[in-house]
Amino acid sequence: MPTSARKLNFMIRDEVARDLEALVPAGERSRTVNDALAKELLSIRRRKLTERLRTLRKKSPAIATEEIVAALRKDRESH
Repeated sequence: MPTSARKLNFMIRDEVARDLEALVPAGERSRTVNDALAKELLSIRRRKLTERLRTLRKKSPAIATEEIVAALRKDRESH
């Protein structure tokens, strides 16, 4: 099943373009760049979510480990 794609216009530093052309065959460049960009976007998404969780953690009251364990046990027993 073919995946839809869009053509985008953006700039790449000369040294990156030279390495891409030297190391990746012409028919594989779009896939290579797409895969690398997808990995970087996932990393950005994870960093943003981590920061959001840290912010929420600072705003939330501290809960003892024993309370968490008891709540999990209670929840598991009810299912």
